[in-house]
Amino acid sequence: MKNVVITGGSGLLGPAVIKEFLEHDYHVVNADIKHPKEALCKTVITDLTNLGEVYGVLAGADAVVHLAAIPVAYSHPNEVTFQNNVMSTYNILEAAGNLGIKKAVISSSESSYGICFSKQGLTPQYVPIDEDHPQMPEESYGLSKIVNEKTADMIYQRKGMQVVSMRLGNVISPEMYKNFPNFIHDPEQRKTILWSYIDTRDAATAFRLAVETDGLGSVALNIAADDTSMNIESKQLMETCFPTVKDFRKDLSGFETLLNNEKAKKLLNWKPIHKWRNYVEL
Repeated sequence: MKNVVITGGSGLLGPAVIKEFLEHDYHVVNADIKHPKEALCKTVITDLTNLGEVYGVLAGADAVVHLAAIPVAYSHPNEVTFQNNVMSTYNILEAAGNLGIKKAVISSSESSYGICFSKQGLTPQYVPIDEDHPQMPEESYGLSKIVNEKTADMIYQRKGMQVVSMRLGNVISPEMYKNFPNFIHDPEQRKTILWSYIDTRDAATAFRLAVETDGLGSVALNIAADDTSMNIESKQLMETCFPTVKDFRKDLSGFETLLNNEKAKKLLNWKPIHKWRNYVEL
């Protein structure tokens, strides 16, 4: 049985990730600043901005999955978001590397591309957006994710620790599907996230596979469902909301995602299986 520490296990995505690892015979510890609503495993109350506490909670772990963060832009002063997200991730990777932990997975975001929280009306340069698309955030949340990915590169170069940075689409837990009828016919809603979504259960599988897959080095992967969260075809969504975008890197003939997930599928042998249409009455 392998030992994995999951930070932020008390948050939105955490319970699904904890369950995924438990169901695959891992011993799991949740490191968070609060206890979860449902106790699935041992929780250690940990301030991840304190390097000493991070060393303590990671001692004896074989892998670490880092979910904890201030999860959106502008919920806190910019410097608070930046300092929390950057230093907690630095501490996790620094401690893990020095403790000899070989595998880490961190939560990055589609927000790093800059479109999500843009106040200047930033548009994608091309779609579907893949991992090579420029990252141009205007705020500290997206910037923190870029810094974290660079920290991952640094620790891999220094320690050889595999670090997979998950550029997550909009995370949706099963109970949130009840909200979909409120927006699936309105293209203006959710346009800044390119109508992306990822079911917590599919994301959890990707996190586990990122721990179990060898030879990845330091790599960033888009994690999104195969379709958009809309009941409008993807080409029409783009024509309606981003008419100036003319660079289509693949034919859009249906509801396919505009956050390209092919790299994650290939490297992790992963496939998202939960589609909102299976849970929402149209």
